Amino acid sequence: MTPALRALILSASFGSGHHQANDALDRALRAAGVDLRARHADFIAYLNPLERAVTVGTYAAWLRYAPGMYKAFYDWTDQETEPRALTGTFGWLGLGGMLRDLREVRPEVVVSSFPTPVALAHTARQQLGTEFLNALVVTDYRVHHHWARPEAELLMVAHEEAREQMKRWRIPDRRIVVTGIPIAPAYRALVGADRAALREQHGLKADEPLILVSGGGTGTYRALHRVLNELSNLGRRVQVLVLAGARTRGVSRVGGATVHALGFTPAFPELLAASDLVVGKAGGLTVAEATALGVPLVIFEPIPGQEEHNAAYLVRHGAGLWARRLTDVRPAVLRALDPNEHARLSANARALSVPDAADRVAAALLRRLGRA
Repeated sequence: MTPALRALILSASFGSGHHQANDALDRALRAAGVDLRARHADFIAYLNPLERAVTVGTYAAWLRYAPGMYKAFYDWTDQETEPRALTGTFGWLGLGGMLRDLREVRPEVVVSSFPTPVALAHTARQQLGTEFLNALVVTDYRVHHHWARPEAELLMVAHEEAREQMKRWRIPDRRIVVTGIPIAPAYRALVGADRAALREQHGLKADEPLILVSGGGTGTYRALHRVLNELSNLGRRVQVLVLAGARTRGVSRVGGATVHALGFTPAFPELLAASDLVVGKAGGLTVAEATALGVPLVIFEPIPGQEEHNAAYLVRHGAGLWARRLTDVRPAVLRALDPNEHARLSANARALSVPDAADRVAAALLRRLGRA
């Protein structure tokens, strides 16, 4: 009998994407027949209240009130010359929590969907004198310097371009595997689903375009109400789904848009599969999920840095449009809803997608552990 696989699976509460990727990986390992004994931990929970306030609080404040400052920080740290006073914190910030979990779990593998815990796990491993595979799942479509963790023995990236980016940061090619970004099995099951039937199931009209607003898992999308205003003035009837960020629940008519304010719902995969278009942010998991279902994106005001690069990746491969100004949103949405343009964007989105990425990540881990 194959022994159980003890794993410590780490995320970070900067949005919900890191948690979703880890949940998808957990399911893929179990579906592969692995007797998985895993502890899921949030790196943020390792921090003391002051550290948490500085890291999470500053990040949230920048995104809400000063995105330009976050952009400057992203660019400043995306180089080898960033101060060691900053990168040095990665090896000790939250170390007590990491040491505790390593002692209790005694993992064969530590896998992270956020870069900082990789350095932390390496420090803890040295202090404890233990051995485990230190692995990283990259959940963006471009490799920022912080993702290029030299402490990781296995780095799993979204596509071949990301592999080359890792190599430019001098990560050995033997450590890099192209897997895609892991998404829940529900999306794979919905590939090719009947959109009309899904809309009927959720009380939506089959004969009006359905637009899902991507506001991120935390519901802090600054441009939400401006986007809704543009969608209500398209000059044609549309249905709009607002999930995270919806302050109230219910259906309302705003201009030519029927707005369904749903808030958080476990039916998100089905609603995304039923949609013609995603409009809004461009988080890594959102992009992976939408492309898997062939749903094009119109991006407006993505998070500076990583989401801008995700948007550029979609545009470069003809799977989305980027509205750089508010006045560009309406023409971009109308263009994306044109039948011929929509078919082109949708086909390109599917060509980029990796619906079985979670299985590929699981397989890469098992191979490296000698459990294939």
